[in-house]
Order: sequence, then C-alpha cells, then structure tokens
Amino acid sequence: MTDQIRVLLVDDQTLIRVGFRLVLEADPGIVVVGDAGDGAEAIARTRELRPDVVIMDVRMPGIDGIAATQAIVAQHPDVRVLVLTTFDLDEYAFGAIRAGASGFLLKDAQGAELIAAVRAVHRGDGALAPRATRALLDHLAPRLPDGPSGVNASAPAPQTDRLAELTERERDVFHAIAHGLSNSEIAERFYLSESTVKTHVGRVLAKLAARDRVHVVILAYEWGLVEPA
Repeated sequence: MTDQIRVLLVDDQTLIRVGFRLVLEADPGIVVVGDAGDGAEAIARTRELRPDVVIMDVRMPGIDGIAATQAIVAQHPDVRVLVLTTFDLDEYAFGAIRAGASGFLLKDAQGAELIAAVRAVHRGDGALAPRATRALLDHLAPRLPDGPSGVNASAPAPQTDRLAELTERERDVFHAIAHGLSNSEIAERFYLSESTVKTHVGRVLAKLAARDRVHVVILAYEWGLVEPA
C-alpha cells in the first residue's frame, strides 16, 4: 500500500517500542519503518528513513526528546512529531511541543488512541485535547517574552499582516482552533460541514505559516488572542 503512514518509533525502552509496533502495524494504513533508542539515533534515522510521523519519548539518555524534536522539525519540516509522556502535565512534553512537536500522548494510551493520534498529526491536526490545550497555554504563559496584555497593541507588522489575510470566517475558525476545538466541534458551532471546516483550517494554516493546529494555539497566545486560565 503506497499511501501508508510511515512511522518511526523512538523510546529507550525496547518493550515499549515492540508494543507500539504491534499496535500500529495492526492498522493496514500504518507501517513502522524503523525505531531508535535515543535522540541522536532518532535524528539519524529520520534523515535515513524519512518517516511521516515520529513517535518520540522525551526522557532519554544523551540527546533527549526535546532536542531531537527541535532538530528533526528544523531539518525536516514535513515530518510530524508525536511526543510520548508519562504524565499529561509533563514539563518535558510541553518543552517538546514548544520545540515543534505536533502533540503529545500518554504512554498508557489505548491502541485506538495511539492510532488516532498518529492519523491526526499526519493530516495536520494536533493531538491535543481541549484540556491539554488549556494546560499548554498555562504552561507557556510565564515563558513567553510578552504576556497577553499589550500584545495586540504592539504586535509586529508581520503578525498583523498575517491576521489581516484571514477572512471573517477563517478568523472564527482560527479562534476555535486556538481554544482546542476539533473539526466536528467547529462544524457544529458555525453550522458548517466538516469538509468546509477542513478547507478553512487548511487556509488558516497556510496564511499564518503554521505547521499545524498546535502551532496555531501557540501563535494565538503569543499574539495575545488567547489568555491562560
């Protein structure tokens, strides 16, 4: 099957890699093209194998998942990184998101959740639930150079220009994405079909030069359009 999603597994525990491989390859639309035991190997294997999605553990010896994610996203912007974490508020996982990962997933996730997350990041959707999106914003708040107050008034011209390119409906979709809504939830809110929402989402990502929905969340906060709880 030529349109299978190519996945690279990265974890320093062999049993976890084996278990995830068994789960993923039970889906005919996914193929595991390789694995790696640390960040350095992950960078090299990504360069060699060119996977569509890298499932990345963050806590590894040597080059950790944060540094590996940053390197992979910089060298291969078309590759999506899905971070594995033990706790849903893991600071390491948020660091990887900030480095360019497209979402994170708990290591004890069910098989269906893992497959759904891989498919989500592959198509450009972030694997973040609304609760996790809010937690991400709360976590980023003290780490960004500008807080929400005053950002709108002093936003650099490139940001203002990018926002100005959005139509009114695209701006609605942008705000909905920033608050963690899924395509189906956006469709329900604005009485649109999901196919129409997908079109709007694609245009929002393109006009904002955003990697994916998670990047949209971060941009919305940095521009002062979404505030932490």
